Amino acid sequence: MYRVFEALDELVTTLEEARGVPMTSSCVVPRGDVLELLDDIRDAIPAELDDAQDVLDHRDELVETARQESQRQRDDARTEADQMVAKARDEAARLVAEARTSAESLVADAQAEADRMATTGRREYQELTGRAEAEAERMTVAGRAAYERAVADGRAEQARLVEQTQVVQAARGEAKRIHDEVSAEVHRLRSECDAYVEGTLTEFEDLLNRTLRAIGRGRAHHSGPVAAGVGEYPR
Repeated sequence: MYRVFEALDELVTTLEEARGVPMTSSCVVPRGDVLELLDDIRDAIPAELDDAQDVLDHRDELVETARQESQRQRDDARTEADQMVAKARDEAARLVAEARTSAESLVADAQAEADRMATTGRREYQELTGRAEAEAERMTVAGRAAYERAVADGRAEQARLVEQTQVVQAARGEAKRIHDEVSAEVHRLRSECDAYVEGTLTEFEDLLNRTLRAIGRGRAHHSGPVAAGVGEYPR
């Protein structure tokens, strides 16, 4: 590329030093030197410039081709993106389904474990409650027995102490006297009651006999052919 600029500089120098044609702006240049410099310039121009010229010559065709290729690539990218999105959605749905199944399984396992622990706890609670109630009942029975023994011992001790006092002896004598008096009074009242009952029964017997005799007389008076067998009292 440096040779191109050097040849151009030499070409400019040649034109500036060329002999001019009178009365015109033209000049006389050595044809061979100019052609040689032009050949040097042509040879020194990189091949990329020719390729660039070809690109410029076929610019519209290349642009259209590039546009079509870009459109194809966009369509392919969109299709691939749609496929990837669909695949990602399917994968996400699969993962969600697996997660839901796993979660439901975990919940079921947790529920079963909770039920098992609740059953075990309820059974242990009932066992502990039963043992506690049995122990409480045993202690209650033992306490009641101890209380009754203590009460009996206290009463026995109280009776023993009371027996030893003169007050009890006097009370017993008074009680015996009262008992004898009550017994005598009861005997008297019973005798009077028996006499009253006997007299009452005798009077009732006399009244009953008189009544029966009166009934007999009445039956004899009213007995006859018409009334025979009618209104007869049973014997």
